[in-house]
Amino acid sequence: MRWFRSSRASRDRRLSKTLLLGAACLVTIGTEYARAEPTHAIAMQGEPALPAGFDHFPYADPAAPKGGRMVYGVFGDFDNLNPVSVRGALTTARGIFADPEFGNLVYEPLMQRSVDEAFTFYPLIAKSVETDEERTFVEFQLDPAARFSDGRTIRPEDVIATADLLRVQGSVRPQYSNWLSKVESVARAEPNGVRFTFNDKADRELPLLLAGLPVLPEGSFDAETISRTTIAKPIGSGPYLVDRVEPGQRIVYRRNPDYWAKDLPSKRGLDNHDEIVVEYYRDQNAQFEAFKKGLSSVYLYQQPNPRHWRTAYDFPAVAEGRVVKDVFPTGRPANLNAFFFNARRPVFADPKVREALAMLFDFEWANANLFYGAYTRLAGFFDNSELSSIGRPANTRERRLLSPYEASIDPSVLDGSWQPPVSDGSGADRIILKQAFDRLRAQGFTLQGSRLVDADGAPLAFEILVQSTDQQRIALGWARTLSRIGVSATVRQVDDAQYQKRKQSFDYDVLISAFSGTLSPGAEQVNRWGSIAKDRPGSFNYAGVADAGVDALIADMTAARTREDFVSAVRAYDRLLISGHYVVPLYYVPEQWMARWDYVRHPAVTPLTGYYLPAFWIGDSKS
Repeated sequence: MRWFRSSRASRDRRLSKTLLLGAACLVTIGTEYARAEPTHAIAMQGEPALPAGFDHFPYADPAAPKGGRMVYGVFGDFDNLNPVSVRGALTTARGIFADPEFGNLVYEPLMQRSVDEAFTFYPLIAKSVETDEERTFVEFQLDPAARFSDGRTIRPEDVIATADLLRVQGSVRPQYSNWLSKVESVARAEPNGVRFTFNDKADRELPLLLAGLPVLPEGSFDAETISRTTIAKPIGSGPYLVDRVEPGQRIVYRRNPDYWAKDLPSKRGLDNHDEIVVEYYRDQNAQFEAFKKGLSSVYLYQQPNPRHWRTAYDFPAVAEGRVVKDVFPTGRPANLNAFFFNARRPVFADPKVREALAMLFDFEWANANLFYGAYTRLAGFFDNSELSSIGRPANTRERRLLSPYEASIDPSVLDGSWQPPVSDGSGADRIILKQAFDRLRAQGFTLQGSRLVDADGAPLAFEILVQSTDQQRIALGWARTLSRIGVSATVRQVDDAQYQKRKQSFDYDVLISAFSGTLSPGAEQVNRWGSIAKDRPGSFNYAGVADAGVDALIADMTAARTREDFVSAVRAYDRLLISGHYVVPLYYVPEQWMARWDYVRHPAVTPLTGYYLPAFWIGDSKS
């Protein structure tokens, strides 16, 4: 096993250097708009880490050789090459746009996000960005060299047409219409740019969100086709062309030899493969067997599986050194992996009841018996980062933000001493069982025979919805412990289609799900925990949260101008969510796992957010 790890102290220093700089100095002049000088980059708080004229991103190797064939094996299916449609029965092919692993192979955003900073964008299609101190507008001046793959120049009209289509369509990805609902107008800005002027719904995050907007060629979609699925080969501006498509089986990308941005600093040392193949598997065992046979180049543990990581690598290529197991550090907050209580259901309306039930998840038993002791217990919503409130007393800023909601905050959460209970690992820790039982009795529950019932005699019972055997094992462990104090929890496993339907319509008592961690939580939190998303079908507000304090703290996060104010707002938000006991936090692995064949190489520097596949390259096998 090879480790690519900087020290935690070094990583924290790098994050501080990136994010603790003062707010950018913006010069205004007395014209129609409050203006600032155009700059090469934009950060959510403070200044970008890299200066104008930087040579390349620190996590890219400009000397990386070009060539070779990378094959990714992925679990799932696809039926669509439209980068923004959500109508597909399956999903958009991996890599087309905004892929969390593979990047933007075909369509590109206005600016390139750095994966070594919390939330910063650098030049790509737009060579400069301009906004004012209040962020009432953002203007992007386009690079005159920017081209679509058919040779057409990327014009301001293409950006405007894209915005017009994404603003009003109900069947495109909802984040785009949400962003653009905060835009009053979009207009050409001379000499070669686009200005977005905001309305009163906008926040300080909006200029950066719009920097991540895809750019579609004007005329490639219209009001009718923008929402349709398609397998027609797209015209984009990215480094790759779609070469072959076999829906549901594979998609093959070929490097565009005329790619316009290959020498830009934000692209130097990236996009190194001549060909990228994405092979789809509908069975995860088949996916791994293909990797063992060399039919795919890497195996990514997107959802860490300690049992598999510890026991599956007993085949000859590992012993011979032809397959390498890598562990990468990451400064990104741990993903929130949890049981979500559906607080829309009367049985979970009381946070004290939710708290008592959550106490009875025996992490120590599950970690030892199911996961080889590989996991760390989750306690809050931003663990493994400086954004977490766990172990930190609330500072003056946090207390000020939380003062209107102080009655809702657990004092131990406020003083930083709160932790999930630690059991003896038996699955039946008598001390914790008694503590949970006493809490439920204080809320009016009594034991009748072997059942815990409320004041009306109704049993305390609920169903846990799962979609895999791994989830089922975890849920059954929790259910066994719950049954020891008379709580009846049944576990129901359903197929993926039924699971998605029930999740999107909030038709469950409890389910297991996960949210990705982010160093820059902001507007996306509304869809996870905001009141406005509580009853919106398809939202991510699985817990049914409707809390004015949560809404206010999301607004405080997005309004923060300094890093100090931002961190305080996130920690206050963390404390309020923890005190609400909306979830049973499960566990995480504080690093990333990957297995690769030895001809797959990567830079020595791992960025802040973990491995970055567009920086990898193909070399000679060492064996």
